[in-house]
Parts: sequence; structure tokens; C-alpha cells
Amino acid sequence: MQRSWDEELPDCCYEQKQPSLIKPSIPTPNHMLYLSNLDDQKFLRFSIKYLYLFQKSVPINLLKHSLSKVLVHYYPLAGRLKTLQSSHEHDDDDRLQIDCNGEGAVFAEASMDMSAQEFLEVSMKPNKSWRKLLFRVDVPTFVDTPPLVVQVTKLRCGGMILCTAINHCFCDGIGTSQFLHAWAHLTTKPTDSVPITPFHSRHVFKPHSPSSHLPSVHPAYTKNATNQAISLNHYLPSQQLVPVSLTYTSSDILSLKSQCVPSMKCTTFEVLASHTWCSWARSLNLAPSLEVKLLFSMNIRNKVIPKIPEGYYANGFVLACAKTSVKELVKGDLYHVVTLVQEAKSSLTDDRVSGILELLNDKSVKTDLATSLVISQWSKLGLEDLDFGEGLPLYMGPLTSDIYCLFLPVVGDSSAVRVLLSLPKSVVSKFEYYMKKFLDSDNEVAN
Repeated sequence: MQRSWDEELPDCCYEQKQPSLIKPSIPTPNHMLYLSNLDDQKFLRFSIKYLYLFQKSVPINLLKHSLSKVLVHYYPLAGRLKTLQSSHEHDDDDRLQIDCNGEGAVFAEASMDMSAQEFLEVSMKPNKSWRKLLFRVDVPTFVDTPPLVVQVTKLRCGGMILCTAINHCFCDGIGTSQFLHAWAHLTTKPTDSVPITPFHSRHVFKPHSPSSHLPSVHPAYTKNATNQAISLNHYLPSQQLVPVSLTYTSSDILSLKSQCVPSMKCTTFEVLASHTWCSWARSLNLAPSLEVKLLFSMNIRNKVIPKIPEGYYANGFVLACAKTSVKELVKGDLYHVVTLVQEAKSSLTDDRVSGILELLNDKSVKTDLATSLVISQWSKLGLEDLDFGEGLPLYMGPLTSDIYCLFLPVVGDSSAVRVLLSLPKSVVSKFEYYMKKFLDSDNEVAN
């Protein structure tokens, strides 16, 4: 029987009432670790939650053993966040730091009456019941949440679902992929060292010469964002958000690029991000004069001096920002919108990046989410190539779907991209229409 994407998953049966704490296998450095301005943004105070589906289970004891070994190298993930009290009397935005105390990562074991194939049938769109696949640590605040939480759920067929939550203040997508591949490597080759030695010092992104004249606010950021009069909340229907998932093959991408007239050279990300931004604006029925933004991360590991060491394990990105009016986006001039995205990328010069690092010293500066679409690209991180010894995953993706848009890898097709985001239910069909429209030469909805 075909399952519906929003079908409730069976309950998980936990092997133990409380999960275990996996500590590094040998003593690790015990110190407080500085977080850079990039790490310490309010925008990043959440955990990146991955879900992997495997046809065959890996022995739990083997996973625990290799995790304890990899945590020797990635020891901050076995620590805990702490707040550093501000020296300013009226500053309530205390800085965060990492207490590298070796307390351990949370590891939960469970089983579920479901097969891998049954889960695969519903895997394109996450739903709220998926949250049971990751142990919820009962803590009062985000700061108290352990930086690494793992749950392995064994399935009826002998397969397993592996879910991980990795604190975004500790690392970005490049770092999460680096850690997961290191863990998988030590699971399959326990006598080896990790493929890339992580570099934990974050002082490379510390502003070198604080100035009394802060640079002007970069368009991705704003001061006192909570006081803004205009927000998408004024336009979005107060409805339940539902996930939308659309997959684009290499042929689809070529067709999309052909819509850029005159012809232009652009990347898959540039054209698909532009197309998604236009479709998003068209579907939401926004005021034509409203200025909207597209925010997306740019790796800056090669944009600062001195050069960032290989294996830099922290957040090494800033947000690029393209902006224009809704009126311009709904015209559907893909060439023009791709140009805006390319200009947003090229504007992040070395000097501009240094200015952003200094700008973020001011804790009243926030990421401008009020009228923005945020796209996070997971499709080029190698996340789908994770092998713990029993083969590549049947599926990988996020545990939950958010209003942020994700570009996801497609297992078995490295050139394909899956676009996932959540929208109010009433605009989903309209968004899907605009996202598919280019696939038919007659401008009719693709079947």
C-alpha cells in the first residue's frame, strides 16, 4: 500500500530510558574555546539535523566505539556551550564560548516497526512525526543543549535510520560533512587516522584592528531587526506551513539555463536559486513595491589573510545578499535575476568580508530575515556519500522542513538537486506551478 508523505511514523521503542554519553576515548584538551563573530550570531543558534536511511544496520557498539575515537579529534563536540558575561552593563547579548570539558555526546538507541522501503516511500517531505527519530534532550535553553546528539533507530528489515543534531555555532555545513565522514572513516578503518585533521582555533576570523567607525551595514544584516515595520508576516497567510519538494535533473537544469536570454554562463546554484526566488515571490502575492532579498552562504575560507588552515573547524561563511523589488522578480526575467545573484557573490571581496567580521562586533546587528528567502546549499558537501561499512545511504536529508530553503543532494545522481522548503498551504500549488513552468515549451504546468 502506498504511504502518504504526511503519515504518522510508528512510535520508537527506546532501548534505554536515558541515552548514553559517549566521551572521547582518551583525555582531550580541557579549556575554554573562543567563538568568532561568525560562530556567535543569533542566526546560528540552532542545530543542523541530518537524517540518513541505510539498508543494513551497523552494530551499535561499533558506532559508539568509533564515535569515541573521532571525538578525540573533534573534542569541542564533546563539550558544552557557556555564556561569557558581557562587560557592558546594558548588553544582554552575552557571547558564547565552548567549555571543552569532555562531557560527551548524547547517543540514543531505538527501534521502529517500519522497513527501509516503507520509509523511502515517505522520505521526500519531512513531517512533524519525524522528530521522534532524534532524542529530545530536556534542557531549559539552547545553550544547555549538548552540541552533538545522535540517535540510531533500527528498522524491522534490518536497516537503520541515523539522525544527528550538530550545533551550528560549532561549525557550518562543510564542518558537519567533515565530521560525519571522519566518523564513518574510523568506523570502517579503526586503525587509521582521520582523513582531515580539524583545526579548532577560531582567532583567524577575529577582527584584527577594531575601529571606532564601524563599516556600513551589509545588506544581509540590519540593526534592530525586531523593530522593522515591514515583514513577510504581514503577507503570509496564518496557516500551517507544509513542505514542498521538487527535484531537478541535469537535463532540467540545462533547460532552466536556456531560459536566460541572452545566453549567459552561470552555475547550477545561480540559476536554480534565481528561479526559486522568482517563484517564491510570485506565489506569495507580495506588494509589487516591496524590496525582498535572497540570502545564501558563501565560503570565505580563501578570502581572509592569513590563509585559513585546511580542516578549519568552525563557521567559515558569510551571507551574500541579492535584493530587488517584487515587481522585478515577478517579471520572470531570469537573466536579470541571475545577474543579481552573481553580483552578490562578486561583491564579497576580501575587504568586504573583513568589514562584515568587524561589523558583527556590534551585537545589535542581526541577519535581516524580515523580507528574505534564505537558501542553504547541502548539495555540494558530499553528505550523500557517507558509508559506515554497510553501503551508501538510500536517502539523506533534513530531519525537519523549515521556512529556509534547502538545496539537497539526490542519492545516486550527483548532478541532480532537490529543492525543499515550507510554505503556507494555500500557496503551495502556485509555487509548484511556477517552479515547474519552464519545463514545458508551451509554458504549461509539467506533468
